[in-house]
Amino acid sequence: MIKKLFPVLGFVIITSVFFWQFLLKGLVPIPTDTIVGLYYPYRDNFVKDNPNGLPFKNFLITDPVRQQYPWRSLTIETYKEGKLPTWNSFSFSGTPNLANSQSAAFYPLNILLFFGPFEFSWSMLIFLQPLLAGIFMFLYLRNLKLDEYSSFLGGIIFSFSGFFVTWLEWGTVLHSALWMPLILLSIDKVFELSLKKKIHFIWPVILILFLASSFFAGHLQTFFYIGLFSLIYTLLRVWQSNRRLKSSLTVVLSFFITAIIILPQLVPTMKFILVSGRNLDQAVWQKDGWFIPWEHLIQFIFPDFFGNPSTLNYWGVWNYGELTGFVGVVAIILGLFAVFFRHDKITYFFTAALILALLFSLPNIFSKIPFILNIPFLSTAQPTRLLFIIDFTLSVLAALGLNYFISNGKLKQIIFPIILIGIIITALFSYLQFGSHVGDAVTNFTVAKRNIYFPGLVFTVACFILILYSLVRSKFKKYLVMLLILLVVVELFRFSWKFNTFSKKEYLYPNTASIELVKNNIDNYRFATSDPRILPPNFSIMHNLQSVEGYDPLYLERYAEFVTAINRGKPDINPPFGFNRIIRIENFSSNLVDLLGIKYVFSVSEMNIQGFNKVFDEGHTKVYENTEVFPKAFFVNEVKFAKNKNEAIGIMFDRSFDPLNQAVVEEKIDSKFGVGQARLIRYSNQIVVIETQNESDGFLVITDTYYPTWKVKINDKEAKIYRTDYNFRGIIVPKGRNIVEFSNDLL
Repeated sequence: MIKKLFPVLGFVIITSVFFWQFLLKGLVPIPTDTIVGLYYPYRDNFVKDNPNGLPFKNFLITDPVRQQYPWRSLTIETYKEGKLPTWNSFSFSGTPNLANSQSAAFYPLNILLFFGPFEFSWSMLIFLQPLLAGIFMFLYLRNLKLDEYSSFLGGIIFSFSGFFVTWLEWGTVLHSALWMPLILLSIDKVFELSLKKKIHFIWPVILILFLASSFFAGHLQTFFYIGLFSLIYTLLRVWQSNRRLKSSLTVVLSFFITAIIILPQLVPTMKFILVSGRNLDQAVWQKDGWFIPWEHLIQFIFPDFFGNPSTLNYWGVWNYGELTGFVGVVAIILGLFAVFFRHDKITYFFTAALILALLFSLPNIFSKIPFILNIPFLSTAQPTRLLFIIDFTLSVLAALGLNYFISNGKLKQIIFPIILIGIIITALFSYLQFGSHVGDAVTNFTVAKRNIYFPGLVFTVACFILILYSLVRSKFKKYLVMLLILLVVVELFRFSWKFNTFSKKEYLYPNTASIELVKNNIDNYRFATSDPRILPPNFSIMHNLQSVEGYDPLYLERYAEFVTAINRGKPDINPPFGFNRIIRIENFSSNLVDLLGIKYVFSVSEMNIQGFNKVFDEGHTKVYENTEVFPKAFFVNEVKFAKNKNEAIGIMFDRSFDPLNQAVVEEKIDSKFGVGQARLIRYSNQIVVIETQNESDGFLVITDTYYPTWKVKINDKEAKIYRTDYNFRGIIVPKGRNIVEFSNDLL
């Protein structure tokens, strides 16, 4: 029993070595250095000792601190308050939170995030990604009857492949991906037990649990690939099985039950997608880097052939993180060995899967079909993410190759893939050494040449080990295999450590004087920034400040149109919006800015706009107060009717429109109302309570984003919420004293 735990212990040791800076130095696997190195006002905090700004390692991996970390923090904090995390009031003037699948509100491993400081538990969540992926792959490969060494090698390659390394610090993508081996293992077990004419419910239940966990982890595209791959894999097992009907029905039933279990997340997410602007403002699929450029296939062996963003010398197609499927030269040699010399169904299957994944990730007529036909979901899914499937299949093929080489390999067989890789390396080196280069190409080719030396050295050592294995006696062979695995670890770790960052936890959204000033005086108003270098969208979550800005692939179409019209200074809501997932206010002279509730603006330049007074300076950061900001909730005396959204935005941009005394709705109601007083007595992500007093029926405007999951009660009686002023909420309030309570439901 203890011996069986050795491989698990091996993965624990290797993963711990990779994360040694976290475990021994207290540095977190979170790019906190980009917070204080790239953005104001944090940079101002460190200017005394670092006049040129704090250094940061990799500008490419800012998304974890701009998206995933704040979203999950908000989710966990809301749970701790005893509420379901349905809403995010801190971004986009209010936006769905649970419906944003990347908040991973129902992910089982979130249990870790309830213990200890959040930055530590989040770091443990990151730590678990390669650890679990390696162990799960090992278990799957062992079930394929591979030896322990080959299974261990496959686990290492999978858990530290290019896909895993470049997405390591996101905390969502890999948690969706790491369940793949166990899902396939569960399918295999269902068919195995069926062949033995045994009935066990444990493996169908486990299959359901793993599928649901992959979905709840928060990355829909990765889960889609897993689901599709699993279904095709099931067909393979059906083809091989003698008891096809029973086994296949069990797997299909497991998928069906999984679909029911994930509905609490799936339904809100689909509703959010249907009213989002995702399809309207995404980058066009014809751009460079949407598919994996053919020349970037070289990165499977030489990850930094085109340079690396962490060393600021990357010269390839944008972006590095989307195009690097590095598995190492050893994995490629062994994978080729399996493809050429193993003749069994499982090898054929993974070879075919590899070819298909490459086919649909590279630019060609077949891969462009979903985008030409504008197929829903697929037409907005960047095919470079197929690197997950590519790296997974390469990891399996490498394990299959080593297993076959250990059992049956001959020197003359291993020579063939070695010669093939050797020719590629020699040709590249010769071209870089003696080719004709001009202009910027001189620097680029120097970078490329420098970055093929280490893989070339690894190739040489690997060749020596593999050839020696074919010549020595049996008792020495296992040591050579262990040496080969160690070589793979060194090769992958060098690449991984170069790209990823371990930073100080003190750099996580530190408070500054200007932030404290705003927090102490903003009440329930919002803030904005006049420059993308200040407080990026979603940082507001970590400071408990409401912002009009946001950064998310999913944003409400109505809100995007409203902000677009403000920025254009005219009632033009036609796409493209030009946001590319980041919504910001650029035109602060519009009177509709007051309707958004912007009380403060952070800026690095002087603002000469009427109504905005500078109230604070902190280094390069300037804080302006909007003296004409509208209250969060107020009564208007006139309501205008618009037949559709185009007419609504047209009315709001009419010079005669007074947004403080008039409102626009897209349903016919009375046009004249009495004014009254409104006092906000409770405001949170899930509940808003307002006390009103008016002598006659009034129309109350609440400058929070309209969304159908919000409900309202007036004196405990349900009332109707009207979409008001294009994006906000409005209700008819009866005369007298009233308690108005808004609440946000799941569906």
